[in-house]
Amino acid sequence: MSVDGTGVVERAPGSPWALPADPRGWPWWARALGAYLATRAFSAVVLVVVAQFQVANYWTGAKPSYLRFTGLMWDASWYRMIAEHGYPAVLPRGADGLVEQNPWAFFPLFPYLVRGVMIVSRAPWYVAAPLVALVVGAVAAVVIYRLIERGAPRAVTARPGLPLATVVLLGLFPSAAVLQIGYTESLALLLVAASLLAIVERRYAWASLAVLALGFTRAVALPMAVVVVVHGLVRWRASRRGEDRLTVPDVAGLGLLAGTAAVSGVAWPLICGWVTGESDGYLQTQESWRGVREIQPFVPWGYVSRFWFGGWAPLILVVGFGLVIACLVVPAAWRLGNELHVWSAAYLVYIVGAIEPGSSLARFLLLSFPLGAVTAGLVRRPPKPRRLSFALVAVLMAGLQIVWIYNTWRLTPPSGWPP
Repeated sequence: MSVDGTGVVERAPGSPWALPADPRGWPWWARALGAYLATRAFSAVVLVVVAQFQVANYWTGAKPSYLRFTGLMWDASWYRMIAEHGYPAVLPRGADGLVEQNPWAFFPLFPYLVRGVMIVSRAPWYVAAPLVALVVGAVAAVVIYRLIERGAPRAVTARPGLPLATVVLLGLFPSAAVLQIGYTESLALLLVAASLLAIVERRYAWASLAVLALGFTRAVALPMAVVVVVHGLVRWRASRRGEDRLTVPDVAGLGLLAGTAAVSGVAWPLICGWVTGESDGYLQTQESWRGVREIQPFVPWGYVSRFWFGGWAPLILVVGFGLVIACLVVPAAWRLGNELHVWSAAYLVYIVGAIEPGSSLARFLLLSFPLGAVTAGLVRRPPKPRRLSFALVAVLMAGLQIVWIYNTWRLTPPSGWPP
């Protein structure tokens, strides 16, 4: 291996699978995988250490193994229930007549994918689920690297190395440990990135397949529909100016994609209603997880913030939402391509309107991964300050990930448990 006069690392002859010792000479996909696996190794170490502080609880014994800690805790057991037993035909109700928590709140693609692996490998859920999540996340990292390259060319020109930096910050995000846990985040991340990449590359049939699968993975297909509409409008305006001819196949593909996004956004609630015989069964199931059962868009942020912050709640909300808006309007955000910028904005507005904020919020923010590119692109040059700012952000996120795993993933059972 040698470095030529342009600073490009040349690969020494040998096996086509051999990688140079210097990562700068690796193929782009190998750099993406290397960054992903390095951050996953960091999370694995933190999870193993934190597991030593876990007491006996609803799902595991004290000090569980890595695989049991990542494959059985929290919602992973709901996904396990779906993989092993499917969905109930009748919604369970308590003595008060209200629908209780049940598997219909969780989408089927991830648990059924793991079920297939379990059948083929004969591995138990707690082994198969974390490993499937880890592998799917690796594919997602490669797709995200390519998406930043293709979908944000101005940002990449302004900040060299942006695709790799985005993958690193994604892997160090405070809640990124779920990418190797028996949760659906890694699959949702892959399908969101694949949908956006296919739209950027104008492969609308492939985008339709990814968006359809997304509708059975997480309830985020509707903000993707916003991306499709904006993408179509931008192409239509460019076509009218004679800059980008919109062909009949293009129009048909965009129509198919828009229709698929709309259907994908409501398919699972409709299936839940059809199977259970209760048209609003999915909505009632979601209500069972909320502190206030009535679902009203945006309202939960008010009462949840008052519960946690009291009189400081309005100020906390203004500052928090202000920081989010700032991430979407800084120059680094405008350098993203339309698809990445619109997805970030539409998705954030969607989760603010749709969720009751709680411990899951940090996980949900993983899907706004283009903001990692914004963060990495805030400082462009000279190289030394750029690297220093990136290192500081990476260290901060790694520290917050330790905090998140210890305080959120580790369960402290109520007094008197086990009975």
